[in-house]
Amino acid sequence: MSTDEPATTTPSWQWPETTWRRHVDAVRAGRPLRPERWPDGARAAVALSFDSDHETIPLRDGQTSPGLLAQGEYGARVGAPRVLELLARYGVPATFFMPAVSALLHPEEARAYTRDGHEIAVHGWIHERNTLLTADDEKELVRRALETLTEITGERPTGIRTPSWDFSDSTLRTILDLGFAYDSSLMADDEPYEILAEGRPTGLVEIPVDWIRDDAPYFTMDRYGAVRPHSRPRDVLEIWRDEFDAAYRSGGVFQLTLHPHVIGHRSRLTVLRELLDHISAHPGVWYATHADLARTVRTAPAAHETPEHTP
Repeated sequence: MSTDEPATTTPSWQWPETTWRRHVDAVRAGRPLRPERWPDGARAAVALSFDSDHETIPLRDGQTSPGLLAQGEYGARVGAPRVLELLARYGVPATFFMPAVSALLHPEEARAYTRDGHEIAVHGWIHERNTLLTADDEKELVRRALETLTEITGERPTGIRTPSWDFSDSTLRTILDLGFAYDSSLMADDEPYEILAEGRPTGLVEIPVDWIRDDAPYFTMDRYGAVRPHSRPRDVLEIWRDEFDAAYRSGGVFQLTLHPHVIGHRSRLTVLRELLDHISAHPGVWYATHADLARTVRTAPAAHETPEHTP
């Protein structure tokens, strides 16, 4: 160990500057990628995504009780068909991030996504916590997930969302080595950007997520823990509507992350329908899969102005 690299037990307030800078610079937001113009002269882009986790959440933790598995099964049995029907009604494409084990349990569902014109993307093997894996194990699971989704759907995914919504020390290298075009796991901006690795451009597009634009923090429930849903669906609708309105005013991207087993319940699907009604009332909206969005921001001239971060 070099003299400027403290032991892992050293408290962070004792780190030398070289150490905390190294951690901060490992994965960083690079140049903003919001284009000057959206396709067909659209005012703003909307990118809907669904994490089809289903039974993998309890399975990841070795929990096999029928009650917990049934909560995940709801997403495949009820939630996903309702979501697909709603998207078809509005003619809106979406991206489905699906753990490989979910796709193996529900192959017809995975094929329905691509058959209906949506995108399927990688979301780990069994919704593993990738930040707790060795580099070799993480890469092997992502590789297996990529191959599994390709085999089931006949289409090779170009995007990934890590199950933990986080990177380990080896995640970025794994994503680059396996040839992904974009990631959607990090939160450094409202708009797409290029990821830097130790200050160097990687060419990898980041389509950022945020817990504000995710249904799980508002609605999930753990009967034995402290997690309890505390939000009325229409309160959440107001938040998401405000997020879209701000993106529309600035000419940016409104990205939303939903889960079939969460949003697929009747009272919650109602607010998704009302959100789509609200968005559709605005002229000049480009609905895009995450792959479409990544491809556009990578190739189109970037906007010259500084991205707007406030409404």
